[in-house]
This record gives sequence, structure tokens and C-alpha cells, in this order.
Amino acid sequence: MARYRGPKLRITRRLGVLPGLTQKQSRKSGRPGQHGNGDGDGNNKKPTEYGIRLEEKQKLKFNYGITESQLYRYIKEARRREGVTGLVLLQLLEMRLDTICFNLGFASTIAAARQLVNHGHIVVNENVVSIASFQCRINDVIGVKPKTASKNLVERNLKNATLTEVPSHLKFDKAKMEATVTNYCDRNELLLNLDELLVIEYYSRR
Repeated sequence: MARYRGPKLRITRRLGVLPGLTQKQSRKSGRPGQHGNGDGDGNNKKPTEYGIRLEEKQKLKFNYGITESQLYRYIKEARRREGVTGLVLLQLLEMRLDTICFNLGFASTIAAARQLVNHGHIVVNENVVSIASFQCRINDVIGVKPKTASKNLVERNLKNATLTEVPSHLKFDKAKMEATVTNYCDRNELLLNLDELLVIEYYSRR
């Protein structure tokens, strides 16, 4: 299944704030679609347990810009590792190189951060890494390729960054445009409003 490339505000109206997808907010209220506001006969149905779990899963997919098959692979990897599966899942997603670049303000969305990585503007431990899903590790140093075009692009993005605070697991030197991964993410610092347990439950029969 391909990544979603349609209207982003339509998704945030349905699922709520998704900082990795877009920083913009829709002027419209209510859910998208003909019956988005629950008007009319039969449109005030209480969501099913399956429907609630599905929406939480969709939040992860759209926020991090990953496909269904990618998310399922992360679920399987989280189950395999020690620790609370839901938290491990979030840690895996937050350790993606594109997510870290987004959290540093190198790009305005995770999709833009993915493009930044794919185009070879980002280095990990002084080596260019062009794979957005690259899993960073503790003590890795993430920086900008020492080329004028790369530095100018990231500098511009940092000036326009709307997320002002860098997560505590990333030690960021703004002058050098370089950050060290010092730990796994703190669950309380995640900007995404999500119940990850419901995502795990969604995949419990697979």
C-alpha cells in the first residue's frame, strides 16, 4: 500500500492533530465527508471498538508517513524486543532518521524530512545516509552534509521551524546543526495524541 498523498487537512479533521503530517489547521470544523458532523438519521452511531483501534492505527501511519506493511513490520519488531510493546513501537518510530530530522527542525514535516534525507543532505556519524527509515542508535551524531546547498536549506528550515523545543533525548547544537542521540524518546514528550495500546490490540490477531 502506497503512502497517502491526498489532502492533509482532511486527515487531521478526521484524526486530530498530527504534527508529523502538517502544522496547518483546517478552518472547517467536524469530520470530513457528507455526514462528517453527524447530522441526519443514523449518523450519530457510537464508534465500535474496532473503529477506535483503527483510528489510532491510522494516526501512526499518517503522522510518521509509513505504509501499512512498514507499520506491521515495526509491530513485529516491537513484539520481539524486551519492554512494553507499545512504548517500544513508539521508540522505533522516533529513532527513524526522518523523524529525528523533523524533531530537530531540519524540516517542517516528516515527509519533508524524508525528502531531505533521500536527497543526501543528512549525515550520521559523518557519513551520508539517504535512507529515511534508517534506525539511529544511542550516541549516533546526526548532522548536515558539509555542502553549502545542504547547510543553506537546513538553516532556512530552522528559521521557519514552528516546533521550538527539541526532545530531551536529542542533544542539539544549533550552531553546528548537529545533534547526538542520548537516549530513547520520553513518552511524555511526544506531540502525537495517541493510545498506542489500541494499536497493538488492532494487530493482536495477526
